[in-house]
Amino acid sequence: MAVAGVCRIKSEFILSEQRKDVDFNHVSDKDKNMMVSELLEPENDHKNIDVPPSTKKQKFSKKLKGQNKARGPTFRIERELELCNSLILTQEGQETPKCVKDDCLFLHDIKKYLEIKPKDIGQTCYNYHISGMCSRGLTCRFGNEHITSEGKNKINEEQKQKYEGFRTKNQLQHDLQVSLRKRTYKFDISEALIKHNDKERESKKEGTQIKESVNENKEVVQNKTSGAITDEDIINLRKREKKNINWEDKLFLSPLTTVGNLPFRRICKEFGADVTCGEMAMCSSLLQGAPQEWALVKRHHSEDIFGVQLCGNNPHLFTKCGQLLQSETEIDFIDINLGCPLELVYKRGGGCGLLRRQRVLESCIRNLSDILTIPLTVKTRTGIYKDESVAHLLAPKFKDWGISLLTIHGRSREQRYTKSADWEYIRTVAQAAAPLPVLGNGDILSYNDYELARKKAPELTGVMIGRGALIKPWIFTEIKEQKLWDISSSERFDILKKYVNYGLEHWGSDNKGVENTRRFLLEWLSFLYRYIPVELLECPPQKINDRPPYYRGRNDLETLMASPSASDWIKISEMLLGACPRKFSFSTKA
Repeated sequence: MAVAGVCRIKSEFILSEQRKDVDFNHVSDKDKNMMVSELLEPENDHKNIDVPPSTKKQKFSKKLKGQNKARGPTFRIERELELCNSLILTQEGQETPKCVKDDCLFLHDIKKYLEIKPKDIGQTCYNYHISGMCSRGLTCRFGNEHITSEGKNKINEEQKQKYEGFRTKNQLQHDLQVSLRKRTYKFDISEALIKHNDKERESKKEGTQIKESVNENKEVVQNKTSGAITDEDIINLRKREKKNINWEDKLFLSPLTTVGNLPFRRICKEFGADVTCGEMAMCSSLLQGAPQEWALVKRHHSEDIFGVQLCGNNPHLFTKCGQLLQSETEIDFIDINLGCPLELVYKRGGGCGLLRRQRVLESCIRNLSDILTIPLTVKTRTGIYKDESVAHLLAPKFKDWGISLLTIHGRSREQRYTKSADWEYIRTVAQAAAPLPVLGNGDILSYNDYELARKKAPELTGVMIGRGALIKPWIFTEIKEQKLWDISSSERFDILKKYVNYGLEHWGSDNKGVENTRRFLLEWLSFLYRYIPVELLECPPQKINDRPPYYRGRNDLETLMASPSASDWIKISEMLLGACPRKFSFSTKA
């Protein structure tokens, strides 16, 4: 008999119930303290009782359930053991450069560094092979191939020249970062545009119009708005022709916080995603020149239609960011986040918080749209509360405000992911928004789900896929080829190998880059393990919210990949990136 929420596995693969234990080797000190505090609660009277280790593990496993809201970095640099950046790219035939910092805490003895450097993870450096040189030089954890016995780096000039056209786009340049941090970047156009639009809105409210003055020669003189920028400049700015994108039947990879990084998007592009979008970037951090935020707008050359998703809480932030990104980066569209449910973002009026501030939302959209020549899109949830949907009321207004595409995620902020997406309401929004193109988003994990969604809401222009792509990135291939792909464990492991190589290219192949790659790989594995091979299912296809009983795979690797234990995900990472460093910790979000 089918049970709601339980995925039916063929009986020969089902295992007897097993208890999840925590691997204490990779648990953070903070989580250990959480366990201790629970064990010492007065009502449990554990102060004078020797609690058995098995009980501790069970309690700790319970304590770790739910969202982990405070995960910090999994690796920290020990400066006295790391080589100074001024020395890492020393090439063959060059003299060793000198560090110019008197108070530099890093190591400056190349010979000593190479003696204490951890053993190489592998014999082949992916970065050296594709680009002709390794940007991490002597610190590369795969450096045996390009580091000479004299402590110098090899360069393959021919390959280096070939790679020039394939470098990652939208890098934060030093001069731009300095101007943003010192607040010398010119935002005159943004400021003048907001003032003009505010003045225009107020005049309409009062039933008046902005009047032009005429000089003695009977020439029309526009009112000045800010500095050298006049109202006429603003009007011309708003009349510029916008770039068009054909959204029809495109498969759109959702902007995914943390896991929707550039290496993951490359994997999805190879499996057939048509449109990609960077992770949600905070406007305030971009305007401050924060490197970690600018990393979210980086673009791989394979991303032929690529956008940036912005989160903010007022028109000044959005408009300035729009001007900045359009001038300094290569992007095809900007998306406004109206769906982020995080408490911190919501309380500050961003994400879902903008849905309850509609006048501010209108100002944000109008001003941002006016300053852009690329399309402006919106991604929203149904509303804040499950019984107070507002998206269908906003949808007809979005076109007038300047939106080129609307994406509706069929759940409210309150629901998060606890309920199935409401595709009937998605259709209501699509009908209300016409003729504005609309994408539907929610619970698509197979070609069957895609077909059903299109039938339920035929007015949709296309679909956006988020968690489905995290669980099985080959879903884009399945949809385009109209099939269920019973992908083997070895094929899935090859995808992980490719992801790791892309990660080492993106984050670097030194100690820090390896551990960044490991961290994001583990984040992805916390979704990937949810995939259930087609051959093991009694009634394929798998549904996104159904969870299976404990089961084994068709081989040991498939069984390992199906494990819900973070310690097994760490084992997979060690198969690809070597042993974890000391003091390494990782705990799952859910």
